[in-house]
Amino acid sequence: MKELAAVLENNLTHRIIMKSPNIMILGVGCSLLTDEGFGIHVINELHRRYTFGENISVMDGGVLGMHLLGVICEVDELIVVDVIRNNGVPGALYRIDHDDIPDRVRAKNSLHQIDFLEAMTLCRHGLGKAPHTVILGVEPQDITTYTVELTPVIQNRMEEMIELVLKEVKRLGGDYQEKGVENHVSSHSL
Repeated sequence: MKELAAVLENNLTHRIIMKSPNIMILGVGCSLLTDEGFGIHVINELHRRYTFGENISVMDGGVLGMHLLGVICEVDELIVVDVIRNNGVPGALYRIDHDDIPDRVRAKNSLHQIDFLEAMTLCRHGLGKAPHTVILGVEPQDITTYTVELTPVIQNRMEEMIELVLKEVKRLGGDYQEKGVENHVSSHSL
């Protein structure tokens, strides 16, 4: 009986260790202000072209900021897609890892980021649990003109950003499949 209990305990421990992290791909921005809506456009394309494993959610966060608090705190890994004003060349792509976020994004770069960063801070310090976060961003050309269309410079960066998002998903051990394609893409096997 002790041997059976030991085997069951070992099996349970193994399943807990092998559990896939809950991953969220979160697009933020205002889709009514030209390039400010880049993150939302990327999320829409991901929804249109891919299906993701059960542990992955793809969410349009819009400009919800603090209202995302409950959702953000429930995941283990967070991939945020947004615009980042870094005084660079329009269309430049950025990857900001978890530990660099407070320093690199301290200055308000767009209308929604203060609320979003406050939500992340509350998760980390107030609730004691914040997901490991990576922000993937693009230097915008125009975030003030009222239109739902991206500028051509930023539109031309969509494919590369989608590839960066999928690369992050794979790095985290997540699965995805292109809609209409039989081959399953996976970064690991169990």
